[in-house]
Amino acid sequence: MRETEIVTSDDFDLKKIFTCGQCFRWNENPDGSFTGVALGRAARIWREGERILITGTPEDARDVWRGYFDLDRDYRALRESVSVDPYMRRAADFGAGIRILNQDRWETLCSFILSQCSNIPRIKGNVEALGALFGEPVELDGTVYHTFPTAQRLASLTPEDLRPVRCGYRAPYVIEAARAVSEGRLDLEALSKAGAQETKRALMALPGVGEKVASCVLLFGLRVGSAFPVDVWMRRALTEHYPDGLDPAVFGENAGLAQQYMFYFQRENG
Repeated sequence: MRETEIVTSDDFDLKKIFTCGQCFRWNENPDGSFTGVALGRAARIWREGERILITGTPEDARDVWRGYFDLDRDYRALRESVSVDPYMRRAADFGAGIRILNQDRWETLCSFILSQCSNIPRIKGNVEALGALFGEPVELDGTVYHTFPTAQRLASLTPEDLRPVRCGYRAPYVIEAARAVSEGRLDLEALSKAGAQETKRALMALPGVGEKVASCVLLFGLRVGSAFPVDVWMRRALTEHYPDGLDPAVFGENAGLAQQYMFYFQRENG
């Protein structure tokens, strides 16, 4: 399948987008391109000059990827809006090219449940194993990949069925979340339109979902831009640069993007 150009942009960095902690299905190839599975499609994406090209998807799916990569927002202006002090200016400039993906809500919830007390390589391994065992096959360039399993598929399983995934104590949490979603007790579509506090309370009612996981789901799955997840890297950044405290409200509805710049800057510069 021939490549499709999805964007011409100077504020789009594939490596930063895929390695800033918001997603787990994209892997870098030796030539600098990335291959992954998202929105039920397997694709390879790369940059040629100012052009971003993607293969493995028909021409009429261009708008799907435009939405996925949030290409209709001006991230240059957003970076300016969160550069409220010299530190944030450095962090935002360093993170230029990061965009907040429009990911599948259920996949995001499940992935961040798996992220508890873990690291990115292990999370990626857990997510890939879930897909290989319970997802649907999709082919790209002669290689078979797998979609992320639906909540309905995982709801029919038991924690014991997830033993090959090697997600340990998180297995019952995954199953319970899948059952809540598949039975309609947790309506992710409705929550995406609800208030942030109401949504966070609903997410934290699930076993195994605490403040950090709920905030990640708010930001990366439900597109609540004011969400501000705090993990170990963020605690270090806040301690070092805001010893008197920081109110994320200073960033308004772009607090989540500010968090990504801070997280990426802190992790890369340690």
